[in-house]
Amino acid sequence: MQSFIAACVVAVIIAIGAVYVLDAYQEPAEMAYASSTSVRL
Repeated sequence: MQSFIAACVVAVIIAIGAVYVLDAYQEPAEMAYASSTSVRL
């Protein structure tokens, strides 16, 4: 039982870390799809 609780705690910590890592790589749509032709999205 103790190892199951430890695994759940580790899974939550990894999920929280993934949120911060993925948030750092995310860009707004205006920046991600910007082009030199000045097309509005």
